Amino acid sequence: MPEDDDLNYPLLNLLLLQRYGRGFTTTDVARLWLDELPAGRTFTAERVAYRNLLDGVEPPLTAVHRNPFREWIGAQIRADVHGWTHPGDPVAAAGQAYRDAALTHTANGVYGAMFVAGALATAATGTADVHRSLAGGLAVIPPRSRLAVAVRRGIGLARETTDWDLVVDRLHAELGGYHWVHAVPNAALLAAALTYADGDFGRSICAAVSGGWDTDSNGATAGSVAGLLAGHPDRLPERWTSPLKNRLATSVPSFDGIGFDTLAELTHLEAVRP
Repeated sequence: MPEDDDLNYPLLNLLLLQRYGRGFTTTDVARLWLDELPAGRTFTAERVAYRNLLDGVEPPLTAVHRNPFREWIGAQIRADVHGWTHPGDPVAAAGQAYRDAALTHTANGVYGAMFVAGALATAATGTADVHRSLAGGLAVIPPRSRLAVAVRRGIGLARETTDWDLVVDRLHAELGGYHWVHAVPNAALLAAALTYADGDFGRSICAAVSGGWDTDSNGATAGSVAGLLAGHPDRLPERWTSPLKNRLATSVPSFDGIGFDTLAELTHLEAVRP
């Protein structure tokens, strides 16, 4: 699979757990980025935070100093490993996601990461359906936050009708005032897509991508949740997996060319580590 800047972050978070364990701090995240993440592969909030680190600004001020992107989707798309490695413990998953997100984001930018981590941790139990998984994500963020309100709205709209185009039109009408990379509308669309597709892998991804806004991020997170719900790689349709050729290109040192099967094994080791 060709390099994608978003996919550098699951690799970095795997390294984070390998080096510092589950008790890592936001300062550990910063140290790892400076050691392993090429600055040219960062964008928006991540690039501002990286620049702040180079200027001597310490976390959590890195998230707020001259950072107009601090409630965008960047931390949300970094949250997968935190959920995958805490099956059945959405609170711990959200705590990890919070410490990661605090380097670059605030408020709803952080809540988006916590929501995704909590939903993934719930899905990783192997006993929850997509609706319980989304509820698990909602349970770990402030219920009156704009992001929580938007997520509940997305879920509600998807339950009201089977017309996905109508759901998307309503979401864009209500949340279109946000920037297209902001965490709030994208989290709402993600939740709506997963609800509409009832956790089906292909339908979840296609619904999320066809809904617009940050399409690659939403499609990836929808696939992350739905893939867990599928329960085993063999249950994922081959048309989604075979084009990847079990290979990932990346700028993160020591990971270029690694297989997805190896990454799964390494992630599982972190999930079962005491």
